[in-house]
Amino acid sequence: MPHLDSAAGTALVVMAHHRADSLSAHTARRTVAQLEGAGYGVDLLDLHAEGFDPRMNVADQPDWGDRDKPYSDEARAHMRRILDADLVVAVFPVYWQSVPALLKGWIDRVWNYGFAYGRSKPRLAGKRMLWLGLAGVTSDDPVTDGMRAVLEAHLSEGIAYYCGFSHSSVALLPDAEERPQRLDTEGNLLVGDAVAGARREAQYAEFDRRARKAVEEFLAAQPMAG
Repeated sequence: MPHLDSAAGTALVVMAHHRADSLSAHTARRTVAQLEGAGYGVDLLDLHAEGFDPRMNVADQPDWGDRDKPYSDEARAHMRRILDADLVVAVFPVYWQSVPALLKGWIDRVWNYGFAYGRSKPRLAGKRMLWLGLAGVTSDDPVTDGMRAVLEAHLSEGIAYYCGFSHSSVALLPDAEERPQRLDTEGNLLVGDAVAGARREAQYAEFDRRARKAVEEFLAAQPMAG
């Protein structure tokens, strides 16, 4: 992939969903357009469309203890795309208060020891990371606060900051489902009627607005002090 020169920098947008017609894919495409409008050169990485295999293999880690080990060709190609980016935006559906296997496998295989961590001078130092997580839970469900906290701890603290990123933010985007979902006080899942017509249009217009605002706030945020 050629380097994408631009005035604002380069962004790697990672889409982790198996369907091109999903809300995640829609959000990724809108994010690409928003970043391009802000002056970024954008590399869109559609993990499923590019046939990325999330399973770790021996070629990815031929010698765990060697920080300078030769990685697989596929892993090295993805490493280069991260190195070429000033910021990384991951767009994904929230599964079990975490990322889907497709994105987790990309992190496992590519954010490898000796590349993303394990060095006194992190190779990813100074880069910025935004995690856009789409959730079926409704905005007014009390579980959203806990879900956001879990994702922030796991993704920002446990991954991005551990790998030297200067700034990481998790934007949880609830109301992703046409049929509202929530848990009652006994933990039972309650699924409502599907929204349609003008209500559906309004729901997804608001969803797009919140996604756009999350990207705007991320771009405006200042990196952590070193």
